[in-house]
Amino acid sequence: MGAQSLEMLALTDARWQALVRRDAASDFLYAVRTTGVYCRPSCASRRPKRQNVELFVDVSSAERAGYRACLRCAPTGETWIERACRLLDAEPSLDLRSLADALGKSPFHVQRAFKEALGVSPHAYAKERRRARAREALRRANSVTAAIFDAGYDAAATFYADAAESGMKPAAERRGGAGEVVRFALGAHALGAVLVATTERGVCAVSLGDEPEALLRALEASYPNATLVAHDDATDGVVSSVLGALDEPERARTLPLDLRGTAFRRRVWEALRAIPAGRTATYAEVARTIGAPTAVRAVASACANNPVAVLVPCHRVVRSDGGLAGYRWGIDRKRALLLREGSLRS
Repeated sequence: MGAQSLEMLALTDARWQALVRRDAASDFLYAVRTTGVYCRPSCASRRPKRQNVELFVDVSSAERAGYRACLRCAPTGETWIERACRLLDAEPSLDLRSLADALGKSPFHVQRAFKEALGVSPHAYAKERRRARAREALRRANSVTAAIFDAGYDAAATFYADAAESGMKPAAERRGGAGEVVRFALGAHALGAVLVATTERGVCAVSLGDEPEALLRALEASYPNATLVAHDDATDGVVSSVLGALDEPERARTLPLDLRGTAFRRRVWEALRAIPAGRTATYAEVARTIGAPTAVRAVASACANNPVAVLVPCHRVVRSDGGLAGYRWGIDRKRALLLREGSLRS
């Protein structure tokens, strides 16, 4: 637009008629003085009074004039799914009906399309956002009670139910995670260095690599304020079981895990644990298994962020053409694990 980017447009009869017709081909934006909102001409919102309308060449012009983007027609170019996420990020307590009204869509359509796109319902997404806000609030609030309401919870019972489900410990979170004990041990295997870490809930990390020091630094980064306790009697049995699972995959099923992640990622990780040794699944198959067939990229992201190698067998997920794709701990280790399990020919 060049020099025009700061200019308003004249509201001619032709442009007003385009706005009345909700003409999607029109190359201007209109703003309404009484609402402070700017829209596309095709917006389904109520038609404004002509005397309250101003026209702009582009988004920059409208926003410099002090108007904000309409949530229905998204003149900034974001999709309605992105707008939904933005609304839930800002207000996690928003219910489905209110969210649908803000988007100008039916609750049924919002529920179905949102879950297809992201793999979780708007409610589950909002719950994760509220948990994230709670973690932040716990670190800055003077008390747990204050943090609960700062994070948007309307009842302490709801907060504590969420905390129990996600493994969040409010008092420890308020101290920046201080007070939690993470026990770890380093071992060696044909696949390289192995780090195993546990909390009182179960195994929270199994990492593979070339250098033990690098694995330890990664653990410290994941649990920056926890008390890390090096190999002791409490970890002996767990380490032996994990090392054994590298050679006998069925042993992995018996170990308790402390998996921390979004609701969607935990669903993916549970689906991965259901893939038997000797078998593989594609990212698309896993997405269908969890009821989110369009969330293939999100499934791949969950695999890439799996904190527990082998026990959550993300190495058994391959591309649709059978290619091994990536692996957090190295593609050669992925190939070696699949060869051991008999699901890949040398």
